[in-house]
Amino acid sequence: MSDLRAQLQQVFNEPDCATNQAKPARERKKGCSQLLAPGAAAGGCAFDGAKIALQPITDVVHLVHGPIACEGNSWDGRGSKSSTSQLYRTSFTTDMTHQDIVFGGEKHLYKAIKEAVEKYNPAAVFVYQTCVPAMIGDDVEAVCKAADSKLGKPVIPVNVPGFVGSKNLGNKLAGEALLDYVIGTEEPEETTPYDINIIGEYNLSGELWQVKPLLDELGIRILACISGDAKYHEVARSHRARAAMMVCSKAMINVARKMEERFGIPFFEGSFYGIGDMSDSLRRIAQLLVDRGAPTELLDRTELVIEREEARAWQRIAPFKPRLLGKRVLLFTGGVKSWSVVAALQEAGLVLTGTSVKKSTPGDKERIKELMKDDAHMFDDLKPREMYKMLKEAKADIMLSGGRTQFVALKAKMPWLDINQERHHAYAGYEGMVALVSEIDKALSNPIWEQIRRPAPWENAAMDDELAIHIA
Repeated sequence: MSDLRAQLQQVFNEPDCATNQAKPARERKKGCSQLLAPGAAAGGCAFDGAKIALQPITDVVHLVHGPIACEGNSWDGRGSKSSTSQLYRTSFTTDMTHQDIVFGGEKHLYKAIKEAVEKYNPAAVFVYQTCVPAMIGDDVEAVCKAADSKLGKPVIPVNVPGFVGSKNLGNKLAGEALLDYVIGTEEPEETTPYDINIIGEYNLSGELWQVKPLLDELGIRILACISGDAKYHEVARSHRARAAMMVCSKAMINVARKMEERFGIPFFEGSFYGIGDMSDSLRRIAQLLVDRGAPTELLDRTELVIEREEARAWQRIAPFKPRLLGKRVLLFTGGVKSWSVVAALQEAGLVLTGTSVKKSTPGDKERIKELMKDDAHMFDDLKPREMYKMLKEAKADIMLSGGRTQFVALKAKMPWLDINQERHHAYAGYEGMVALVSEIDKALSNPIWEQIRRPAPWENAAMDDELAIHIA
């Protein structure tokens, strides 16, 4: 646990986090970790955050060392897509028993690693330390080191017992595991002046694939995406990229910063949501590569692609705009989506009545202020009752959120669209923007909403009876 404490202090002292650096030294050491309320750990503990960040690495075994409920609560919780291996979607756990707790689970863990390697031949094994083995003192690092040596496969310890903090902390600890055990451990067969990393992108619903064809057309190669649709060896070789784009700083700013420090890879934070932000990200990627030695003609080719794709996207969006113009949206999400989706919705003529900022960084909040011109539209923690009241009083025509809040909208008899990780549509890039506008239009124009707002037949009958009695 002493190694974990040291790592926690290192993660808490994040130089690229303005909020953290503004604190006094004593407060800075406490970091941003929040004590988890009993019963609230599911979907919010450090282990869950690490699993979310790393599970999109597709060709490895993700082995959870702990009781079966830990894996059951976190398995396949995101719609991250893979273009090749489906191994990442298989659930692996040591399923610790009372006997393991009494006598220790290290032998059980080694046996599970060995069985997974022999049966599935993965590129690597990621072993997640959870609360119970951490409390009884299982040395996961030592077991992984022994298995790595004996089995001839990389075995990566991910020391993230849930009790150490929040999901966001788990994201960063997952990044530390990649930095300590994976990134820089292999060399690519070849490199080009056009190699980039994309960090903090998870290929939800295949969103990376909305962007990759444009990069391919420009000759820009994604050396590694950390971690959407990633392969282990790509991540191991990612230190040879010439530039990087950070998609979600809330999750993996430590990875981008340390890769810049260790390997000299400059990065910027951008978004693939919305036509304007997509174009801006392509420009900034091209400029970073040119600054690192790529031919300057890359900038001209990028502008040609942007001009063509923007014209095509606006042409396809045009039929929807008359129906969407002025429609009010409540956006209840977090992180990078709290500002990047705002820009996308405004481009379609929609009006934002508010956006949540509970999981957003100070930088995210500043971007929202720039876009919305009023911080009154930012909600730090909108309670379900307040959310229901806002929808019921028609301050919004539709709510975009995750699955956990959809029932508030449905109870208020208002349209709802999934914008979080469980969604089935990709909203990134130019194609994604068209898809987002189309799905919002479908939700708003669905005849079911008019039908369910009408009085029920028995309510009409009761009104007729009451009127007849009154007349008599």
